[in-house]
Amino acid sequence: MSRFRLPLLAFALLGLFFSSCMKGHDMDPAHQSVYMSIMMDMMTKMDAQAKTQDPDHDYASQMVLHHEAAIKMAQEELKSGTNQEMKTTAQTIITNQQAEITQFNAFLSGHQPRQPLVPQFSQLQKTNMDKMMASSDKRTITGRADYDFAQLMVDHHQAAIDNSEALLVHGRETTTRTLAQAIIADQRQEIKELQDWLTRNK
Repeated sequence: MSRFRLPLLAFALLGLFFSSCMKGHDMDPAHQSVYMSIMMDMMTKMDAQAKTQDPDHDYASQMVLHHEAAIKMAQEELKSGTNQEMKTTAQTIITNQQAEITQFNAFLSGHQPRQPLVPQFSQLQKTNMDKMMASSDKRTITGRADYDFAQLMVDHHQAAIDNSEALLVHGRETTTRTLAQAIIADQRQEIKELQDWLTRNK
């Protein structure tokens, strides 16, 4: 039996090592961030969404999912945050983006994809979203709800701006182009306000 003791002991120690690593991983705030979970879930849904290769249609469809994620993040800020300025920002995001979702859905309900198709637009959207996640992955998640909401919302807003700018290049419908222009203007201003807040609350 003695010849089995050393391998068994080594196996037990290895199990304890992996258990300890997993516990440490679970305790890492980066892996507990509700905001990051919402963004990753959004990416999964956007990747799975059917693409028509019509820029206006695909922009509207993807922005609905993008806005829904922003609203979920803002709702989490209202629940978990303590800073009134960030809570006010979160409520503004909810109000504005719910209204825009209504406009996007109204457009989609009456729009049929049109020729010529623009396959490169979908890849451009995907590139912009991957850039957003790469930026978010570089963030230091602090576990402070207000701070993490602000810094991740900067990345989230920037992706909306990037996709809206792409729509202005490739889009052909007045409704989506008007929405894209409004999103660019509004979210650039919100990014500035979020970055100012982050500077003041390091």
